Amino acid sequence: MLSYRSLAGVLQTNLHRPQALCRHASAAPTAAFAGQKGTNGKYTVTLIPGDGIGPEISESVKKIYTAAEVPIQWEEVSVTPVLKGGKTVIPENAIQSVRKNTVALKGPLATPIGKGHVSLNLTLRRTFNLFANVRPCVSIKGFRTPYDNVDTVLIRENTEGEYSGIEHEVIDGVVQSIKLITWDASERVARYAFHYAQSSGRKRVTAVHKANIMKMSDGMFLSACRQVSKEFPDVSYDEDLLDRVCLHIVTNPKPFSDRVMVMPNLYGDILSDMCAGLIGGLGLTPSGNIGRDASIFEAVHGSAPDIAGKGLANPTALLLSSLMMLRHMNLKEHAARIEKAALSTIAEGKTITGDLGGKASTAEYTDAIVAKLRT
Repeated sequence: MLSYRSLAGVLQTNLHRPQALCRHASAAPTAAFAGQKGTNGKYTVTLIPGDGIGPEISESVKKIYTAAEVPIQWEEVSVTPVLKGGKTVIPENAIQSVRKNTVALKGPLATPIGKGHVSLNLTLRRTFNLFANVRPCVSIKGFRTPYDNVDTVLIRENTEGEYSGIEHEVIDGVVQSIKLITWDASERVARYAFHYAQSSGRKRVTAVHKANIMKMSDGMFLSACRQVSKEFPDVSYDEDLLDRVCLHIVTNPKPFSDRVMVMPNLYGDILSDMCAGLIGGLGLTPSGNIGRDASIFEAVHGSAPDIAGKGLANPTALLLSSLMMLRHMNLKEHAARIEKAALSTIAEGKTITGDLGGKASTAEYTDAIVAKLRT
């Protein structure tokens, strides 16, 4: 844990870092997938099934991939913490698997509340420096929600902010939690957002903030975004307050379909879940954590221990996250084929799980997607 004096040194070092922009200006926002096919003609992908319903929905994805003849083989690992040097850490074989394969698919992991080990999700992001969390939310044609025109993309800084884990008890009954913002991390995620907008055909990047209150921390984040924006004259740039963005999206999400939103960690966590609610919930939303050396794609919903083993889980979020992974690996035709089968199954509404308003089991829903792939 950083002391207040140590933290002050970190802040002093990073408050004015425009030179960092110059240092990274020519660097790619993230490493492209560099995996190679094995002698069997398949790529190896790390699979972290996760907790609760994780193993069930992971099996569903594996079955769908087999039916779609996706040229990958799974290397399954556990990230259950082990004791090493008096600390709980991720097992070394899991770390080496992700580093070797450079890409992983992860099911939900349970996070202890107020006690126990540090969040494994947060540990994974730090271990592999997964600096950008990408959360697209798109309405599914035929699946009715109060909104039918949602098409948002949110990019969240993934390593610091309020989730830096710097907190301590000042005196009895008074706890201080410190929000850490650095120039380097802000510049890095801003650059990724502009690259994402450029490559996906979106015309605008909007930085979401509360710099009217947190003038130094969010002010630095905005300064980094402004500097990066100068390098992308073909992409418009603007800024908006978090509370106002929330109001506007739930009033009319359509104007946000032409842009990428980029923001600090906590804001992204909240706003991405809100956007998921517009299209039917976390069970329909994919997510990717992007790093320079590895990327991990995951379902962001909980591990749902209350329904684990009952065959009731919805594998859609993990499946759609895996399709983000396939596109990252340039296996776009396979991704498009599976996506069409899955979304048309949901739109038909005949064989969908309970959280989507149906009565199908996990296996029945999976089999319906597989049947479409085989026709």
